[in-house]
Amino acid sequence: MAIPTTESQAEGQGSRKLHFLIVGGSLGGLATGLALKALGHDTTILERNPAPLLQDQGAGIVAGGDTLELFKRYNRCDRPIAVSSVRRQYLDKEGNIVHREEMVQNMTSWDLTYYLMRANYDGIESPYCEVPAPVPEHGKATHLHDRQVTSFEEEGDGIRVHWKTSGGEEGSIYGDILIGADGPSSTVRKVLEPGVERKYAGYCALRGTLIESEASDAAREAFTNRFTFFHCPGVQILAYLIPGKDGTVEPGQRLINFVYYTNFPAGSPELEEIMTDKDGRRRQITVPPGVISEAAWEKQRKIARERLPPQFAEIVCGTKKPFVQAVTDVLTPNNEYLGGKVVLIGDALAGFRPHTVASTSQAAFDAMLYADYISGRITREEWRRQTVGFARYIHKRGVDMGVRSQHLDLPLQEHIEDRNRASVPREQEVYPEWATVV
Repeated sequence: MAIPTTESQAEGQGSRKLHFLIVGGSLGGLATGLALKALGHDTTILERNPAPLLQDQGAGIVAGGDTLELFKRYNRCDRPIAVSSVRRQYLDKEGNIVHREEMVQNMTSWDLTYYLMRANYDGIESPYCEVPAPVPEHGKATHLHDRQVTSFEEEGDGIRVHWKTSGGEEGSIYGDILIGADGPSSTVRKVLEPGVERKYAGYCALRGTLIESEASDAAREAFTNRFTFFHCPGVQILAYLIPGKDGTVEPGQRLINFVYYTNFPAGSPELEEIMTDKDGRRRQITVPPGVISEAAWEKQRKIARERLPPQFAEIVCGTKKPFVQAVTDVLTPNNEYLGGKVVLIGDALAGFRPHTVASTSQAAFDAMLYADYISGRITREEWRRQTVGFARYIHKRGVDMGVRSQHLDLPLQEHIEDRNRASVPREQEVYPEWATVV
């Protein structure tokens, strides 16, 4: 067995240093690398992107309890990591507040999260933070970019992973355990579960940001330190403040981040238009910032002015680099394979709809819980039950929220209750039996 049992660890046989191969160098892979590195194990991240650093996704993140706990455990950079929101509120079509409740939440950005993790994992320098001094007890951390994993197989007590580069070079690397943290379109999962498909849910998230100082007084009033929503049939939009350039949290320099869900039926001309970039390339999942068709976005600006409250229409129309994400579903039946030599983490295990605001939290939770298992703090059964239970339960919640938000004409109060239910701290959730059967 690649992973010693809890009983053998208790007998002093589970303390040997392991080498973990982590496929995927985004937030899930980095979270896992940080957690295992802190235990003294060696880790190698294999990231398929040809560039040494991932491109800024331009996206906001609602930093839930598990995300904040991950930073508390493993972040040694001395700087703020989020912007606080103190109120959740809902607007009507005219932009009036029709419901409000006091609730503190923390909002961060994908780029700040990524660079903080890189600084702590493999010492990458950036304007976001100073790199902390190495900890002698930590394991060796290696980050290899331009490594597209093609296959893997058991070899002795470990596993061998094969890769190729964008230039055609091929090679392999040997380790004790393979962690698939390569997102909802996971290559690792495709090898293990070829019948599990990522499926389009019938609508997209239109996303973007606007510098706080460029917004009108009315927009700043609506979104500064507020988590603000609007619902109408087939539409949900929300917005909140996130750190700005290089992670600044200075007032005026922060970003108003919006997520605008709107229906684009599968196979429709509208879907083809919004997912085809300015160079005529049909994107499957994401149209990145800066490459959206100007004609397609201008159409969305016009629609936004017609159907959104003025504060929301302003930020949608004012964003300079919008991007589009097709909303999808994927759920893997298991989280470990080949007797524990292969493990799936985060979005590779279950790709949540964004309504759940749980994708980054899932990656953080999975990484920390797996580290607890490896260190012998919890049993294999408990690790599997909690990881799979969270994945299945929140996946179903996301599907249900999407159906209710995008395809049913419900009273606002029901959307409020859905959102509040999704904000219950994970440790207070009670998973039904169907979610935890492994």
